[in-house]
Amino acid sequence: MFSFKQFTIEQSRCAMKVGTDGVLLGAWTPIENNPFSILDIGTGTGIIALMLAQRSNAEQIDALEIDEEAYEQATDNFENSPWNDRLFCFHAGLDEFVEEPEDDPSDSELAQQYDLIVSNPPFYSENYKSNSEQRDLARFQDAMPFEDLVEAADLLLSENGIFSVIIPFKEEENFLALAKTYELYPLKITRVKGAPNSEIKRSLLAFSRNENPDFPVNELIIETARHQYTPEYIELTKEFYLKL
Repeated sequence: MFSFKQFTIEQSRCAMKVGTDGVLLGAWTPIENNPFSILDIGTGTGIIALMLAQRSNAEQIDALEIDEEAYEQATDNFENSPWNDRLFCFHAGLDEFVEEPEDDPSDSELAQQYDLIVSNPPFYSENYKSNSEQRDLARFQDAMPFEDLVEAADLLLSENGIFSVIIPFKEEENFLALAKTYELYPLKITRVKGAPNSEIKRSLLAFSRNENPDFPVNELIIETARHQYTPEYIELTKEFYLKL
């Protein structure tokens, strides 16, 4: 179990446990467009959706999870939270979810559109697999290629919506180029380092449909020494962590 200030995460059945990446994305994601509807793609424990429920007034927060154990755990975490009337988890892959509206030919409605789409997508494209098939599914890029994610974001994002992800820094350039082909443009970028002298490990990227050449780019350092967190990291996450 992982306790935050306003909610608790049970994670015993999830391959991917609560980690810094999810907390960073949940705390950092821009919500200045006051989203009415939010979609969390690949929710895992449900942590990012829960953080956004705490931070926003969104009335509809949907989450997608393909792994059955994680889906059931996220559903329980949503039910046990203060915002259970606003959170809903779908047990589906991204391709199924995107295609769903076409199931009924008489339904001419477009796919549901969201004002905010977030994802902490599976990363490792290297040819390395762990001994846990469930963990591999949660972690590896072949479970959800970036192209599928960006294409879905383009389809499901409302006109003034924001699309927000955390990815390895080494993938940043490719991801930006891919997003541009779908006319999704950077709104802000934060590059994350574990310590002042370590290399940049992660990129937090937010996109919108409006091109802004002067979007902000900054750097976030998590710790100056073991468990000595920087003021910037504390400021970002203080509404969530019980002890920091």
